[in-house]
Amino acid sequence: MTLRQVEILLVEDSTADAEMTMRTLKRRGIANHVVWVRDGVEALEYLFREGEHAGRDTGDPKLVLLDIKMPRMDGLQVLEKLKKDTRTQRIPVVMMTSSREEFDLLASYTLGVNSYVVKPVDFDAFATVVAQVGMYWMLANEVPD
Repeated sequence: MTLRQVEILLVEDSTADAEMTMRTLKRRGIANHVVWVRDGVEALEYLFREGEHAGRDTGDPKLVLLDIKMPRMDGLQVLEKLKKDTRTQRIPVVMMTSSREEFDLLASYTLGVNSYVVKPVDFDAFATVVAQVGMYWMLANEVPD
């Protein structure tokens, strides 16, 4: 298996969850580069190279880890915009959320999410889930260039 230079866009308003996610991905050697944004508005600006991200010249992330419950714009709104735009519709999106609400699950899949994962509360279980998600989407899953 060939390791590729990878980029994950982490869209998470919780500093604690973001730090645990980034630490787990780094320790497990899953991602070489993780970009963390704190809400849906900033996520869209990053992906569409607008606002403070207008000058970024790197390509699209290989994976978006997206929380649902966030200020300014929630994850469902972000997902809808990503999957409707031809520039971003093929980027895999994994909902990483604490929401077990049936509405959120159904809406996510209706809008085109690639996977829906409920974040465990326990630190060790959280790290295990993040590692499993990262291993699958970054190393095992094949995506077109």
